[in-house]
This record gives sequence, C-alpha cells and structure tokens, in this order.
Amino acid sequence: MTEPHKRLVLFDIDGTLIHSGGAGVQALKLTLVERFDIADDLQDIEIAGMTDSGIVVSILKKHKIRATNENVSAFLDSYVHFLSLELPQREGKLLPGVLELLKKLKSRPHVVLGLLTGNVSRGAQLKLEHYGVWHFFEFGAFADDHQDRNRLGPFARARAKEKHGREFSASEIDVIGDTPRDIACGKAFGARTIAVATGTWSREQLAKYQPDFLIDDLSNVDAIIDTLGW
Repeated sequence: MTEPHKRLVLFDIDGTLIHSGGAGVQALKLTLVERFDIADDLQDIEIAGMTDSGIVVSILKKHKIRATNENVSAFLDSYVHFLSLELPQREGKLLPGVLELLKKLKSRPHVVLGLLTGNVSRGAQLKLEHYGVWHFFEFGAFADDHQDRNRLGPFARARAKEKHGREFSASEIDVIGDTPRDIACGKAFGARTIAVATGTWSREQLAKYQPDFLIDDLSNVDAIIDTLGW
C-alpha cells in the first residue's frame, strides 16, 4: 500500500472550532472604555471573519481616532488582557464534533494541523487553551502576521515547510471556516475550501461563495474524514 499523501489542514477558530459566548466582543468593548472612555455596542462593526487588527482599525476610524501602529498595538494588548478575564465568565463551548475530529486527525501521521485565523496569536492561544484544544495545532497564521486575512495563507504554508521540511502544494491544503472570508482566504492561495455553517452565516448564504465543500457542522466525523480523504 502506498502511504497517504500529506495534507495540511488549517482551521479557523471562532464559529468553526468554538463559540466563546461573546468573550471577544465584550473584551473589545471594555478596551474601548478603558483606553478612550467610549461606550459602543459595536453593532455596526464587521467582526465575523475579520482579523483582530482589522477590527481594531475599524473601531478607531469610526471614533475618529488615528489608527497608528502604536494605537492598534496598545488596543490589542488591552483586548488580550480583557479576553483572559472574560473567557471564564462566558457560556462558551467547543462546537459539535470538534474534539473527536481533532483527535482522529492528530493520530494520522500524514495530516498536519494548523490554524488560519483572524485572531492575534495570544488571543488564539487563550481561547483554545480555555477550551482544551490548543495542543492539537503545530503552528498558525494570525492577525499578527497581516491585517488582510487573504494574505495569511502564505504564512501558514511557510511555517508548515519550516516544521516539516517540505513545501505543501495548494492542492494539499485545506482551509476550514464558517464565513465567506474564510472561503476567500483559502481561494486566495489555491487551497481547498471547506465551509461549516456553525457561525453567523447560514448554509444558504455560504453556498453563494462556492466553497469546495459545505457542511452543517463537524459532528459526523467519520463521514467528513472519508469525504475529504483525510
């Protein structure tokens, strides 16, 4: 028997692996109050699928605060602090099938697990450690790498090469997420895209963006693994 081809499987976090119970949004609100004494429900700020740095720039611009590197960086420092306080107070959860899927994929030597997320790396670690799944991922591409989510794929690919000593071709890479931005991010570097309707976007809405695969959630683990050839 021939060995299975290596696959690099890159997961989004919020709405794909976990729901944080609103911890992230609340941390953004608290930061805005602490740093600028501004109360804002952030209802008009696009958050799902955005990078943390992109969200912060949108918030600062809305309130006519200069989005300098210093202001964005300081805002994100406070955000991470408040996120660490909010996560334990929220009724968040791992999404259906996530733990079983990660365990099965981790046990397969030809599958490499990474993150491709709009979170800053410190926020990603806080969230996934809180829900007990951080250790499944070898590396990731984060908002620290680039504000534009569509530019994150090459960072994940470079880290995979660094870790495994081989280049992963686009046809060997899967990007899994719950928003059109995840689909676009995967398509931007030629990866196979898998959309899950576990976030704020419905199956019908996601279908319009033509992911390669579209599933309701990750609960039917064996069928997903078989269908995707993992």
